[in-house]
Amino acid sequence: MTPRTLSIVLLLLWPALATAQSVFAAASLNSALSELATHYEGMRLSVASSSTLAKQIAAGAPADIYFSANAEWMDYLQARQHIEQDTRVDLLGNALVVIAPKEAPFTVRFARNFDFASAFAGRLALGDPDHVPAGQYARQAIGELGWWPLLKTRIASAPDVRAALVYVERGECAAGLVYATDAAQSDRVITLATVPDSLHRPIVYPAAIVKDRASTQVRDLLAFFSSETAAIIFRKHGFTFLGDQRVQR
Repeated sequence: MTPRTLSIVLLLLWPALATAQSVFAAASLNSALSELATHYEGMRLSVASSSTLAKQIAAGAPADIYFSANAEWMDYLQARQHIEQDTRVDLLGNALVVIAPKEAPFTVRFARNFDFASAFAGRLALGDPDHVPAGQYARQAIGELGWWPLLKTRIASAPDVRAALVYVERGECAAGLVYATDAAQSDRVITLATVPDSLHRPIVYPAAIVKDRASTQVRDLLAFFSSETAAIIFRKHGFTFLGDQRVQR
């Protein structure tokens, strides 16, 4: 493509690019937000682990809205003044589940005297517990039950929760700990049990507008995430809808 042709293409695309709203969202939100995008013209979606996206925003990535899978990475950006604090809302909840390949289920009980490490042979897939929210919740739950010492050498760390699900789908891991919303979308894994909420911090998805990006269009998109249309779609994908719960920190 010649420079002149490229200039013409960019000129033609400029109105769409100028009005598009960029949402950086946790990987577990991909399916729900992709469907929401069909109801909201101009929403551009970038998905990855919450930690990866937070660091990209801190480094200057051109995001308008950040939608995290936990409060900690939103706190990370807020502490560095990379979000508009008064726009921060807790929108969604989720649950953590134990999964296995569909053809290889096993029994799970959430008790300290249950030998989870011997319940399956092979590796346990988690989002990287040092960075990925789903992995952090999983490690906390495993630790609360006293299971971590026997499992820590068998962990298959994934770059995000969707990748952890894929490890189990492919049979590369005999078990996994992922969000209930992700497990429900796969016909290649079986959900063995839901992890009790008491074993980990509450799973909350906050969203906020990135610093200096609070145009009317961006505020309208964030408000759309709290709308009844959005609520229906989020619930359809298995999330608990918290609505527009303002967060003051």
